[in-house]
Amino acid sequence: MSTVKDESTTAIVTQGAGVRGEAPAPRRPFKKYFRETGWRHIVGIVIGIFALFPLLYVLSASLNPGGTLLTANSLFSNFDFSSYAQLFNSARHPYGAWFMNTLMIGLITAFFTVILGALAAYSFSRMRFTGRRFSLTALLVVQMFPQMLAMVAIFLLMVRIGDIFPAIGLNSQIGLIMVYLGGALGANTYLMYGFFNTVPASIDEAAKIDGAGHARIFFTIILRLVAPILAVVGLLSFIGTCSEFVLASVILIDPEKQTLAVGLYKFVADEFSKNWSVFAAGAVLAAILPVALFLALQKYIVGGLTAGSVK
Repeated sequence: MSTVKDESTTAIVTQGAGVRGEAPAPRRPFKKYFRETGWRHIVGIVIGIFALFPLLYVLSASLNPGGTLLTANSLFSNFDFSSYAQLFNSARHPYGAWFMNTLMIGLITAFFTVILGALAAYSFSRMRFTGRRFSLTALLVVQMFPQMLAMVAIFLLMVRIGDIFPAIGLNSQIGLIMVYLGGALGANTYLMYGFFNTVPASIDEAAKIDGAGHARIFFTIILRLVAPILAVVGLLSFIGTCSEFVLASVILIDPEKQTLAVGLYKFVADEFSKNWSVFAAGAVLAAILPVALFLALQKYIVGGLTAGSVK
């Protein structure tokens, strides 16, 4: 009886020591571990610190009411939220209006950018027509030149349009949205075109047999299958619109109609009243919404950017 117990105990101990009775693998020497894996951890830590330090510095500057960035060298030496309160108490700088303007312009631009890009990508992916390949190349080539190069032409065009249709001319948020949408095609269409090609054309053929047209196939079937790329394009468009400065500063004149990128610049533009602490506080609050959208759509980003790269 004792022999049986000893053998069962030995078997249990042996199985607990490793997998299927095998002994645990010996630990690697430190030099071998560092040569194979350890150096990657060090590189990752250095890159993480390099990326987080500017964010921590801006957050520390927003909590320091000194008014300059030089006083924020000692991180988090002060914790004062007066700069955040000053953002919403200044009559000259309507931060709340800037925030709402940026939110409205960014969301509308992102929505219509996704719709226009998806319609163009579906046409290029599913339809065959004369000039299709040339049009794709032309869209990509045109987008290589930034809108900033046409800033003077856009300004003169908006002035002329404002004389006839003031609602979409100079100093109009709708006009700014239309300018942004004018550059919505191009890279976005090409990115969506690659993703649309990964959706089997047999789905379209089966829907056509059931009597569905292109519009019904696009809105009820295809858009659901390409949701990752729609989320990626919408997110990139929203972030780009929120951070755009040149066109917004040229087209929007009234302070109540301006965006955050233009409005925050006023805190540090005056020669004798530069308040970097309030500017940093505004930048921290402005970054909350893009970060929240990024985290919410993070699961779509990798798939949306890589799925269209191969067939």
